[in-house]
Amino acid sequence: MSLPEIKLGNPRAPSWRERLDAYVRLVRLHKPIGIFLLMWPSLWALWLAGQGHPPWGVVLIFIAGVVLMRSAGCAINDYADRDFDGHVERTNARPLALGIISPAEAVAVFVVLCLAAFALVLMLNWQTVALSVVAVVLAAIYPFMKRYTHFPQLFLGAAFGWAVPMAFMAIQEGIPGFAWVLFAATVIWALIYDTQYAMVDRDDDLKIGIKSTAILFGRYDRLIVGLLQLLMLAMLAWVGTAAGRGWVYFAGLGAATLLALYQQWLIRDREPQRCFVAFLNNNYFGMAIFLGLVLDYLVHPAAAG
Repeated sequence: MSLPEIKLGNPRAPSWRERLDAYVRLVRLHKPIGIFLLMWPSLWALWLAGQGHPPWGVVLIFIAGVVLMRSAGCAINDYADRDFDGHVERTNARPLALGIISPAEAVAVFVVLCLAAFALVLMLNWQTVALSVVAVVLAAIYPFMKRYTHFPQLFLGAAFGWAVPMAFMAIQEGIPGFAWVLFAATVIWALIYDTQYAMVDRDDDLKIGIKSTAILFGRYDRLIVGLLQLLMLAMLAWVGTAAGRGWVYFAGLGAATLLALYQQWLIRDREPQRCFVAFLNNNYFGMAIFLGLVLDYLVHPAAAG
């Protein structure tokens, strides 16, 4: 039985399989794009901080933390949007909108997942543990920002990008200046892809009073996204230069630039489905940068020392 079928009128309590499926949908394990968008900046930072050889134990902790915190963020996001999701076509089959999972259960899932992520961070140095508190606060407040500002994407970017200073602190016990530039580039990246995402729901969001950069930018959305893409790529180029990276890294940036141009082509008519494809394409954008970074350290091992 699908979730919409439950909503449409079978009064019996859902089975444990249906409940399990509802929890999977609550934390979006069936849609891993959010995990990838959070993971790529974490991996960029880990490889730069470890100069091409990050400790594998730290890498595994961060990957597991990414999965847990993204899942926690989805749970608290659905709690925050529980009164709106039922009015948006793309979200009206979410478990809270259907009433299969209660708001209290969603908050409990958020708390449990955050505690699990915090337990992982306790394996790292105390400075990284202290930074992790900021990550939890950002994850908790982001979903509510769309009620008060047209820039909720800035809070999303800060939440997704906070793994960057944490990675440097975990490996180097310090945060160099170019790491903060990388963090800023990650925040800008979230503005880019979440604006593309918000372009999908713009009409519904206008009806129910939800704020977003897609609404704020209006007919200048493509132009502003393009300028943000140029700014992000320039910042990543500066980071590569500051970190002593070679031509392979910049080749990865070149591939990412082509993907950014492809995203511009996809959103040219602002057709919702194509805007969503552009959003999903950011996974390959992040992957191109990471592969360029990894291969550059392999080609230029001396620069890593």
